Amino acid sequence: MFDCIIVGAGPAGSSAAYHLAKAGRSVLLLEKADLPRYKPCSGAVSPSIADWFDFDFTPAIDRKMRRIRYTWKLGDPVEAKLKTAEPIWMVQRDVFDQFLVEQAQQQGATLKAGTPVNSIGFQGDAWQVNTATDSYQARYLIAADGATGPMSEWLGFKPGKLRTASLLEAKTEQPLSEADCAINFEFGLVKNGCLWNFPKQQGYSIGVCSFLGGDLKSKDVQSHLDKYAADFNVSLSQGTVYNAALKLWDGNRPLHTQQAVVAGEAAAVVDPLTAEGIRPSMFSGMKAAQAVDQALAGDAEALAGYTQIMQESWGADMQWAQRIAGVFYRVPKMGYRVGIKKPTATERLGQLLAGEIHYADIANKVIKRLSSSLIPGMGG
Repeated sequence: MFDCIIVGAGPAGSSAAYHLAKAGRSVLLLEKADLPRYKPCSGAVSPSIADWFDFDFTPAIDRKMRRIRYTWKLGDPVEAKLKTAEPIWMVQRDVFDQFLVEQAQQQGATLKAGTPVNSIGFQGDAWQVNTATDSYQARYLIAADGATGPMSEWLGFKPGKLRTASLLEAKTEQPLSEADCAINFEFGLVKNGCLWNFPKQQGYSIGVCSFLGGDLKSKDVQSHLDKYAADFNVSLSQGTVYNAALKLWDGNRPLHTQQAVVAGEAAAVVDPLTAEGIRPSMFSGMKAAQAVDQALAGDAEALAGYTQIMQESWGADMQWAQRIAGVFYRVPKMGYRVGIKKPTATERLGQLLAGEIHYADIANKVIKRLSSSLIPGMGG
């Protein structure tokens, strides 16, 4: 009998496993894939996550970036530098996720990779988790199996809306120099969304997603990625295109049930404006671990407290992110002109990623600026 079984060894599950094991709890971490495994993800991580852990993330960081470059229909570029104390981290998810898993194992967590969960059931006062070959029992359960995993529905939670992002992973013949690299965002080519290019040491992660309305059609995805990649002297033939499901935040919801919680993308924590997912997933994993630890210590309200904490500390701000997205992506040309091109735009972005400010601090001003600038014919 384990104190807690965690299903899913991504950033949320591994973070939860680390903190629970460090607290002295017996933890089983189940992962359906063999590790290390590739995960479609652009791999930008806020350095503020380091505040939640007591180890050095350096071995898991592919490169660090300060320069940001924005374009409107591949022109009208805006370049700026983040002023935060630490640059944004670029990571390869197979390396980053494996590193987190290893940190959890060093604290005493048990890992079983290549072990899909087939079913779960609550028996007596414990959860039984069934795989193809074994059954495991634990007093508590954390579902962290991603946007498309079955755990949240098995636990009785309403399924969230899924959105598809497409990602071109392209290697370059030579390592990329600092002079050639920036965190790139492109607006205007994609209706209700954007493209981005996040450089690694030797290659690019080029992504595209619409944030409002329906998903992009496959032919449009190919066309947009091809056109944007060419701007960096890369072609589709140089890499592989992957599709990744995103479960964007879409309103506060319960995240706990009987002796169980959901965390990470399974809990729909992804930022609806920027699609940032790693930082909120790790935050939810940490908070889920704290709640389970408190529940094991006898706090009957700990799991309900987890839902409350996530709603107050993340969901409340995501409401503002969603409102900004609703205006910005409907009038992107105006948003680019009166928002992105402002000197303070990148400074605010850095502060948001670093956790120094919240969307609530800037939302009213941003929405007012966008709304008051609407002139017939000017919206993108």
